[in-house]
Amino acid sequence: MMILRLACAWASVAAFLLFGDTLLSQLGAPLPSLLVFAWLLGVIVWAAFGVVHEAEELAHRLGEPYGTLILTLSIVIIEVALISAVMLGAKGAPTLGRDTMFAVLMIVLNGVVGIGLLLGGLRHFSQRYNLKGATSYLAVIIPLTVIALILPNFTTSTSDGTLNTVQAIAFSIFTLALYGVFLALQTGRHRAFFQEPEAERKPEPRVTEPDPARDALKPASGSVTFAVVLLLANILPIVILAKSLAVVLDFGIARLGAPPALGGILIAMVVFTPECIAALRAITANQLQRAINLCLGASASTLGLTVPAVLAIGLFTGQPVVLGLSNTNMVILAMTLLLSTLTFTGTRTTMMEGAVHLSVFFVFLVLVFSP
Repeated sequence: MMILRLACAWASVAAFLLFGDTLLSQLGAPLPSLLVFAWLLGVIVWAAFGVVHEAEELAHRLGEPYGTLILTLSIVIIEVALISAVMLGAKGAPTLGRDTMFAVLMIVLNGVVGIGLLLGGLRHFSQRYNLKGATSYLAVIIPLTVIALILPNFTTSTSDGTLNTVQAIAFSIFTLALYGVFLALQTGRHRAFFQEPEAERKPEPRVTEPDPARDALKPASGSVTFAVVLLLANILPIVILAKSLAVVLDFGIARLGAPPALGGILIAMVVFTPECIAALRAITANQLQRAINLCLGASASTLGLTVPAVLAIGLFTGQPVVLGLSNTNMVILAMTLLLSTLTFTGTRTTMMEGAVHLSVFFVFLVLVFSP
């Protein structure tokens, strides 16, 4: 399976590098457009599942929080590549970074958390996690969210939710610095905050499927280097194909007359679906701490890395970058942050919290198409 996935991904890369202009020139016709979109989407999602698979291998070898950290950083790299491809290609997507970050927060903090807590409650009644780890994530997510998506609406030097050059540089440096400090603490002196509570810590069961072809290639020692090479081999095709997928997405949204925010939602769904599935699998296996590391880690990584990347593209290309959310979305975001704080202030979760988060996610979906 691993060899087939890599072969398909790199064959697609070769095809679009050699014949990409010809393939993308067929977008005017409905059937070729649909086929090209299905091809790119299928290969990118399949490769993303490969990223999750290899990251889980590293998680078993390195332990927490390194495993989930590697996975979230890998996924965010893919997200940044897709956003950059759209912004650099279309040169007319000032709200794409904002829409993608907001969609990631809604999908992860409301959709995945809601479904996960419902499933976990049904199967395990209540689930325990490390309170210090969850509050540490929220202590980083809340200021990064407010500074990136709300504060630009209230600055007086610019309008329409944008930042001036000084603000963009300063906010980028602050965001990277805060996220860097968090990573240093997460992997250093506060590493225990992001592991299962001592009373319930158990050896993690292997969740990866057997693959004879992979076992034949893997060294007997199961070296970390080999797993890292495979991880990069799955990430690179996604990054290279991102530009072609961006062209198709931009064309499709324009042709269908869909809401502009749909582009950000599609990117978030394409990129984070494998990680969300990994989080749900962890919850059903009663590994709530790992799921929290994945969900809250994805939110923190998205804000910590996407904001500087989007602002840097805007500064270097001269494109306007709109970060401030609409009034409606600011209300939904504030409610999400408040609910997340209430959900993760105890040491156990139940189905009730899941139902509340899921209801907010459905409200978000309705407002996308009926603002």
